Amino acid sequence: MTAYDIIIRPVITERAMAAVADKKYVFEVARDAGKIEIKKAVEEIFGVKVASVNTVTMPGKEKRMGAGRPGMTKTWKKAYVQLTADSKTIEFFEGMV
Repeated sequence: MTAYDIIIRPVITERAMAAVADKKYVFEVARDAGKIEIKKAVEEIFGVKVASVNTVTMPGKEKRMGAGRPGMTKTWKKAYVQLTADSKTIEFFEGMV
């Protein structure tokens, strides 16, 4: 599994953007990825130093699919990545804030 298979996409929400000032970034990651793998992938892709990684599995929600037929959205994993104080920032997020 490559670093690009582990980091799926950044999570762009109001709450996530507020955390960017503290060098904390939020990503959707592969469900089978561990914290150490996520740390190595972020360091490899963005060239930064990661201090800590926290993960949470977001359960799928029940949604209507058409005329009242229930369905489920997918279950996914979210990672909160805290960079070290001396690390550079991730430029991708800078224009969003």
